[in-house]
Amino acid sequence: MSLDVSPALLAQAEHGQVSEADFLDTVRTSLPYAYQVVAGLSTELCSTEAEFTTDNTTPTDEERAQLLRALASNAIRGSLEGHFGVKLAFVNCHRVGAFRPGTEDGDAYREFTSLRNQIRNQSPELRSC
Repeated sequence: MSLDVSPALLAQAEHGQVSEADFLDTVRTSLPYAYQVVAGLSTELCSTEAEFTTDNTTPTDEERAQLLRALASNAIRGSLEGHFGVKLAFVNCHRVGAFRPGTEDGDAYREFTSLRNQIRNQSPELRSC
């Protein structure tokens, strides 16, 4: 299960409308490591002129699972991107990049998400992630 959904949020969903703020709060509390990584990348990106910033730390298995759940879900990823004003890219179970929106056609984004970069970011200790 990706998120710890409160009865109130479930009731919202059953009635057709889900508050973006309530959904993001659920993401923040259910996947705190993933939320923190994206928040940190966003803050770092805002403080620089760079096209993107990346987090390349090696998380614990539990933290890695949070990243996988957050970035594998279109709804969660899209909400995080909208809230933090970034475009997220994901190379493997621990390398997340935050790009300025609209730079997806640029060289940096294409290189970060390339087959070549995917291969270069593999390691035996991350084989099971």
